[in-house]
This record gives sequence, structure tokens and C-alpha cells, in this order.
Amino acid sequence: MTDTPSLYEELRDRIRADQPTGLCTIIDGPNIGAKLLIAPDRASRGTLGNPELDRIVTRDSLAELEAGRSGVRHYGPQGQTTPEDLIDTDTVSVFVESFAAAPQLWIFGAVDFTAALAKVAKVLGYRVLVCDAREVFATRRRFPMADEVMVSWPMPVFVERGAELGPRDAVCVLTHDPKFDVPAVMGALTTRVGYIGVMGSRTTHAKRMERLTEAGLTDPNEIDRLMSPIGLDIGARTPEETAISICAEIIARRTGRKTPSLRDGSGAIHSAQ
Repeated sequence: MTDTPSLYEELRDRIRADQPTGLCTIIDGPNIGAKLLIAPDRASRGTLGNPELDRIVTRDSLAELEAGRSGVRHYGPQGQTTPEDLIDTDTVSVFVESFAAAPQLWIFGAVDFTAALAKVAKVLGYRVLVCDAREVFATRRRFPMADEVMVSWPMPVFVERGAELGPRDAVCVLTHDPKFDVPAVMGALTTRVGYIGVMGSRTTHAKRMERLTEAGLTDPNEIDRLMSPIGLDIGARTPEETAISICAEIIARRTGRKTPSLRDGSGAIHSAQ
């Protein structure tokens, strides 16, 4: 029998600690009310009444948790999922409730566009980190909206915390300094982050790609992860408009929508008007 109070206590503690967790509950079919607590860094706890069902639901709910989604999934009593296996058998409906941490946006470069991007990202629910190696620029006073402001070079941040980043997260490199943007890009590429945007004109990006090639970036699949020039092609000019174009591109990339990214266009990224 599941020790429900202890299971809920663990769920409570993980939510308070901002640790990704999922609670799976049978809402229709055999064993209504049975619960399974899942997390990416620990074994599942509880049971839905069948070991194979527990295994399949754990697999599926971890994928839902990574995407930050909650919803109902349907199985056979032993975890069957294909239509032919569900003929003439009871169906188990499982509600997967995901308690995922807020998506993260790491902004490298404490420049004029950074504050606007951080503000828009906060409206969208992101946990924002601003990082710059220049102590005079990377200050809480300049970026009070950020959850964290770090004075550091990029690579130590990725070495220490890169494993935190996943498909729902984003990295934006807003500097034009090769000493900073090249290691920031190379560091971002070592992670599973879903979006990597790099600010600069097409000419700037072409020169940056030469330096990235010298740094060892040659894999076409890795190069394709870079969105530069950054943002959607909506004619943005001000920092605030640019921030909206960047966040819209992040959303589009995450949801798989086809949108007019500046990266895929040609010519000047700003109109003459």
C-alpha cells in the first residue's frame, strides 16, 4: 500500500526546492486514485498497481515533465499503448501533473539590449540570469528585474551549471566581443539548451563564424543550432522591439512553428526607414 502522506511530503519538499517532479494519478479504470511520484534524478515512488504500467508511465511522464506539460494519457492495465493491444481490455487513464521549474534564460553580455530582454522574459515566466565579465556593468542596480546577475566569463558558468539547461531553456549572447561571445557560444553548444541566439549583423556573424571554426566548431548540426542574426524579422529597431522579436523566436523554436527568422533572410537586418 502506498504511503500517501510521505509521498505528498516528498512532493511538497521537491516543489519547494524547485526540483522538477511529476505526480501520476489514475483517474479512470482499475485502481482509481493510485499514485506514482516521478523525477529525473531519482527512482519512482508509489505504484499504479502493475510494475510494467509503472515503468511505461514513468517513461512517458518524464518526457512530459521535460516539456513542462500536464495532461491525461491512456494505457492498458499492463502499460499497453498501441490500439491493437487495447482491444477488449480495460483502459487506465492517468493524469500526469508536471511540476517543472521555470524555464531559464541566460543572457551573456550586460549591454543596452539586456535590460529590455530580461524584462520581456520575466513577463513570459522565465528565470533570468545576466552574466558579464565586467564587474562595472554586471550589477544588480542595472538589472533589478533579473533573478541573478553574475560577474564571470562564460565557460565557468557552463562548466558548473550547464547541466541545468534543457529544451525549454534559452541562451542569448548579446556581446560583440570575440573574447566573450566565442566562449559563450561554444559553452552553450555543450548543453541541451533549446535555443541559442547570438546578436550581430550578418557581417558580424560571418566574422564570428570564422573564429568559431578556429575554435573547433565544424559540425553542421551544431552550427544549425545558432540563431544569428537573432530574432524574428519583424522590423524591430529599439531594444524593446528587439526583445520581443527574440522572445517570439524562442517561443516559435520551442513550439516548432515556422516563422520568418532573421537568420534565414538576406540583406540588412534593419530597414533604411
